[in-house]
Amino acid sequence: MSRSEVHADPTALRFCDVSAVRGGRLIWSQASFEVPAGGIVAVIGANGSGKTTLLQMILGLIPVPSGQLRVFGRRPGADNRIGYVPQDYAASAGEAIRAADAVLLGLTGHHWGLRRITTAQRRQVRQTLDAVGAGGFANKRLATLSGGQRQRVAIAEALVDSPRMLILDEPLASLDLRSQREMVLLLSRLHGELGMTILVVAHDLNPLLPILDSAIYLLDKHAHHAPIADVVDDVLLTDLYGTPIRVTHTPHGELFMRSAL
Repeated sequence: MSRSEVHADPTALRFCDVSAVRGGRLIWSQASFEVPAGGIVAVIGANGSGKTTLLQMILGLIPVPSGQLRVFGRRPGADNRIGYVPQDYAASAGEAIRAADAVLLGLTGHHWGLRRITTAQRRQVRQTLDAVGAGGFANKRLATLSGGQRQRVAIAEALVDSPRMLILDEPLASLDLRSQREMVLLLSRLHGELGMTILVVAHDLNPLLPILDSAIYLLDKHAHHAPIADVVDDVLLTDLYGTPIRVTHTPHGELFMRSAL
């Protein structure tokens, strides 16, 4: 997929007075902002603030109850070509299948035996696994892989059909520090090579701060979007997480968030 195709629409997401409702209850409202295409965007908020609902609306899995939401200028779910990595990837994919077969599902869907697998498709799967550093365990079952390896397979499955946007729900959860760093470096490299829009749901922003451009944050039952430099703010983050947060600089000048308790 070429960069020109990825950036054909300069706006990845356009919210016009969008509200989110779950079980008849208003979760957040008054979302009116645009997210430019081609950036790496965090999605943050306290537990229960509506992050999952936001993702599901973007993916077209649930309707937009009010307002207007556009994904690359089209209605959600209208063949917007979004790769999605859920937080419980291994459980949803089935731990007994091989990594290569899991990625193949990203091309053929989840209907086994209904269509013939072509040589070109198998080549595309191998190339995508290699691109995320998972080629060495393509023939291993998911149950035998480490958390970091499974995340690479999950990303390969999301990328194999050349999406315009990649959405990852808590990709660093349950990973050790080394695997977290490797995952952040992988996302940075893929972004640099493909230029696609990446949305990352995260509770801990620290590992992701070096690569983030902006953030969608859910605060006081409203959805907002701002450059990451404006979001990494003591007062805003304290209000967002409901606990004192301090933003400091490391000796190398990098931002770091920590609890002030």
